[in-house]
Amino acid sequence: MNEFYNPKNIFIKHLCLWLVLLICFDSSLDAKFSLGVDHLEETDFTIIKGKKVGLLTHPAGKNIDGKSTVDVLRGTSQVDLVALFGPEHGIYGDEKAAVPVEDKIDQKTGLPVFSLYGKFRKPSKNMLSKIDCLVVDLQDVGVRCYTYISCMRYAMEACFEEGVQVVILDRPNPLGGLKLAGPMIDEKWMSYVGAFPMPFVHGMTIGEIALWSKKETGILNISEKARKQGQLAIVPMKNWSRNMTWPQTGLKWIPTSPNIPSLDSVAGYPMTGLGAQMGNFKHGIGTPQPFRFLTFEGKSPEELKNELDSLSLGGLAFQVKTLQDSTGKSITGVYIILEDWDSWRPTELAFHMMKLSAKWETPSPFTQAKDSEVTLFNKHVGSTSWWNHLYQSGHTCEPNKFLVKWDMDTEEFRNLVSKYYLY
Repeated sequence: MNEFYNPKNIFIKHLCLWLVLLICFDSSLDAKFSLGVDHLEETDFTIIKGKKVGLLTHPAGKNIDGKSTVDVLRGTSQVDLVALFGPEHGIYGDEKAAVPVEDKIDQKTGLPVFSLYGKFRKPSKNMLSKIDCLVVDLQDVGVRCYTYISCMRYAMEACFEEGVQVVILDRPNPLGGLKLAGPMIDEKWMSYVGAFPMPFVHGMTIGEIALWSKKETGILNISEKARKQGQLAIVPMKNWSRNMTWPQTGLKWIPTSPNIPSLDSVAGYPMTGLGAQMGNFKHGIGTPQPFRFLTFEGKSPEELKNELDSLSLGGLAFQVKTLQDSTGKSITGVYIILEDWDSWRPTELAFHMMKLSAKWETPSPFTQAKDSEVTLFNKHVGSTSWWNHLYQSGHTCEPNKFLVKWDMDTEEFRNLVSKYYLY
C-alpha cells in the first residue's frame, strides 16, 4: 500500500514516493496514545517481515511499556534483526558528547553495532550490505542542532543510494508541534549540528522531517534519481496532536543523552545552549539541572537574577538556588522557572545572554574569539547577520529586533512544511 495516511483520519492522499504507513485507523475509536514502535507491533511487523533488519536507536528507543525497541524486534519471530546502529552517545547513551564512538559487538545481543558517530557519520556500503531495511527509532528534542535528526538524514541518504528501505518509527516532539523559534540556518553554516534548513526550534516530529526531506528537492545530498527512488516508510504515532505536552502522552522521560536527563533540560536546551557557547556564562552542566541553572563568573547570583528579571522575558521567572555538582561542591546560581508555556519563546533568553556577556566582559568575548570558535558558534546559531550585529554592536546589540524577524521566518517555514505534517 503506497499511500500516505493522515492520522486525523480526514483524508487519504496519494504521494508520489514510496511512503508506507502501516494501517489506517480511526482515532475516535481508541483515544490511547501510542508510539510508532507500538503501532509496528500492533500490525504484526508487516512492513519489515521477511527482511534482514538493521536498527538505529538509543536508550530512549522504547515502547510505551518501557521495553526497548531492540528487545521488541528480537522478541518476535516475525523480524530478523541482524545489526544495530548507534548515533552520538552510542546505543546505550553513555558516551560523552562530541566524542567518537567505535564499532563493537553488543554484549547483550551478540549483534554487531555500527557507530554512526565515529569513523563514519554516514553508513558505509559494507554496513548496509548486511540489511534490506533500516529501522530508525530515535527520540529527538525538537532542536535543530541536536544530532539525532542529522544522523537520520545521513542514514537516509546512504540507504537511498544503496537501495535499502528506511522505516521511521515516529515519536513525539517534546517541545510540541506548535513552538517554532530562533533563526533559520544560512546554507554556509549547515553541518552535522545543522543538517536541515529549518529554524533552531523546528516543531516537527522525526517522521515529518524524514517525509519533508524525502519529498522536497535539495535537502538530501544525493542525486534526484536516488531521492525519488528511495523507499521510505513512516510508522506513525496514534493519538498525538501538535498541542500535546510530553506529560499528556503518559510517557516517562528517558534521558536522550547524558546532559538531557529530564524534561527540565529539554526545555532548557534551546533556552541556554546557545547563550553559553562563548563568554563567562555556565548553564548547569555537571549539576542536577543542566541547561536550567545559570552562573556568571564575576557576578553574584543576586546580580544575575536582577539582570534577568529586568528583561521581563515571557513565561520565565528566576530563582537563586544552591545545587551540588558532580564532585559534591555546592554552587549557588540562578534556576530558570518556566511559568507559562504559552507565552514562552524558547530561544529568547539565549540571545539576551549573549548581550549580557558582551556587557559584562571587557573586551567582548565575541571580538576575541578564535576562528574555530566563531565557526562552531555560527554552525549552532546559524545566522551570519546576527553574528555580524553582535560582533559590531556588542552590549548595544538588539536581540528583540532579530527575534521579531525570526518569528516571521518561522511562520514562513511552518507554511512551507505543514503539508508534510502527519498530525
